[in-house]
Order: sequence, then C-alpha cells, then structure tokens
Amino acid sequence: MDAHVRMLYLPDTLINWPWPRAINPHFEDVKVEVDASCRDFMALSPESQEAFDKCDFARLPALAYPSAPREHLRIGCELMNVFFVLDEYSDIESGAGTKKIIDIMLDALHNPHKTRTRRRIYHRFWARAIQTASMSSQRHFLETFTAYLRAVVVEALDREQGHRRGIDEYMKLRRVTIGLRPSIAICEMGMNLPDEVFYHPVIAELVDCIADMILIDNDMVSYNREQATGNDNHSLITTVMSKLGLDRGGAMAWAAHYHAEVQKRFLDGLAKVPSWGPSIDALVKEYIDGIAIWARASSCWGYESQRYFGTRGPEIQRTRLVPLLPKLQPHSRVRGGEVNVADVSMMDTTAHCEQPYGTSIEKGLFSPRAISVI
Repeated sequence: MDAHVRMLYLPDTLINWPWPRAINPHFEDVKVEVDASCRDFMALSPESQEAFDKCDFARLPALAYPSAPREHLRIGCELMNVFFVLDEYSDIESGAGTKKIIDIMLDALHNPHKTRTRRRIYHRFWARAIQTASMSSQRHFLETFTAYLRAVVVEALDREQGHRRGIDEYMKLRRVTIGLRPSIAICEMGMNLPDEVFYHPVIAELVDCIADMILIDNDMVSYNREQATGNDNHSLITTVMSKLGLDRGGAMAWAAHYHAEVQKRFLDGLAKVPSWGPSIDALVKEYIDGIAIWARASSCWGYESQRYFGTRGPEIQRTRLVPLLPKLQPHSRVRGGEVNVADVSMMDTTAHCEQPYGTSIEKGLFSPRAISVI
C-alpha cells in the first residue's frame, strides 16, 4: 500500500455563477420510464448496464431543463442515453468502426420513416422528438448533432493514431464533442427560434462560451476516471500537461483560470445581445437562460451521479479533493470486443484503505487550501 494518499484538487469554478441549481419536478417519474426503456434495448451486458445505471444519466437533463414539460424532459433523457451509449461504444472502436456506427445513426435520423429490420435507441429518441418539437428546433438539432457525430469519428481516429492535439486545436474539436449544441435544441423544442437569432454571431459566441465552460469542468471531473481507464487522450488536462509541461495540479489550475476568463466573456457578452422586438426578445432570453443553466447542470451532475466519483461525489464536491484511482488493466475495459462500462465505485474502498496513511497535496494557485499534484 502507498505511504500517502495521492490526491487531486478540483477548483470550484462556478462559485459565483448567477444561475443556481434546480431540478425538473418530473425527474423521478421520467427516470423510471427512461431507465427501463434503455435496458429493454440490451445495448450493454448486465454488468455494464449496472455500472451504466449508477451514472444516473437522467439526472443530467433534469438539471439542465428544470422547467421543461414532461414530454420534453423525456426526450432530453433519451438523448442523454444516446450520447453516453455511443460514448462507451466509440471509446473502444477504431476510426473505421466508429464511422460505420455514425453512418447508420445519421441515416436513421435523416430518414426517420424508413422501414428498418431493427430499431435502436436513437430511432426511438428521434421518433418521439419529431412528434412535438418545433420545425426550427428539429433543423437545428439535425445540423448540430450531425456535426457532433462527425467529430466523434475524428476523436476516434485521433485515439487510434495516438494523435494528441495542441490546446487550441483540442478546444476546437472538444467544443463539438462535448455535445452542448444538440443538447440545447431541447430548450427550443417548444419555440420557433428564428435562424437570424440562432446563427447570430453574438448568440453563437455565448453558446461557445458555455460549451467551453462545460468541457473544462467535465474534463476536470472526468480526468480521474479517464486516466484510470486509459482513455485520457481526449482530455484538456492531459493536453495541457503535455503541451505546457505542467503536472496535474498545474493543469487543473490553468484550466480553472481559463474557465474564469470564459465565464467573464459570457457575462460581458450578454450586454451585446441585440433586440429583435418584444416577442422574439422573450424567446431569446429563455434560450440564453437555457444554455446558461447547462453550465450549472453539468457541474452538479458530475458530483451527484456515480460516473466519476462513485458514491463519494457529494463529499468530493464539498472538499474538492479526489483520491487518484489506480490504472485499470486493459481487460477491465474491453472483453472480446464487448463494451465494459467502468464502475468507479472502487474509489470508496481505495480511499478508505489509504487515508489513514497520510496525504500528498502540493500548494497551488486556485485553492485557499492547496492544489494537489502527484
């Protein structure tokens, strides 16, 4: 056993964010329905499905769409399952294998009425969405989700080739693979948001700011899990460590500083939003609130689910200290081409065993305590 607990410090990037946590009142009921529906597809082995269920993916849209009607929340929950099932499959696929999956999905989404021998999770999601979504939101979703899927193929090729991007190049790709743009289409399902608003440079910049905030926070909270599973090549923390020669704590501090700059850019950008008249302006305010809430929702879900921290999320959210997970053996990730969802509940045992032996934490820039480095 190590003489010290190896700890990682997670900066609290949203301490002054004006949009508070809220959760949709339909969450519990919809979660039961969507989780059962996802299991019916049998996309994962029983063991992986159990680990997948612990991630509580329905909680993320419930936090992101706190005022959405029940049906739109259900659609948002099904979309999250599409995202994360695809994430698990693409993580172990080659570039060519991922492209094959993506091409099938794109055909299904762009041709929803085509007769198919087997219907998959994304068929049901889109069939439900097009029943109630406004035509403008459908167009915006298809455009942004197609871009997202194409970017997933690029990520798979990078992983296959061992290609590590520079920071700017990484951010450009990650803004797409984080999946915010198709996700916020749920916010506009009940409105007809004009293209002149959707594509306006000021609005597009605000969306990019929230995408950057979410990806920074996500790459910080997911780093521990991904370094353990050997899937940290597509990570801002790994990229910053590699390109700037920083250790883990230094990379976390760099990311937190960049997050603060982006957050300020978003808040300053609100004053630049033009007016389109009272009726459209009301839609714009609702839309901007919807994207801003996503930053808070994503952060809260990272600690409230068990995807990244097992059962210790609330404690880690409070202390900001994460015990570094050991590396998993390759067969723990993939078995015979089968997706094996990593279960990080082992963190509870690891942390409990090592804590009495002391901690290893180094002073850092963004914590009144310390920024932890290994």
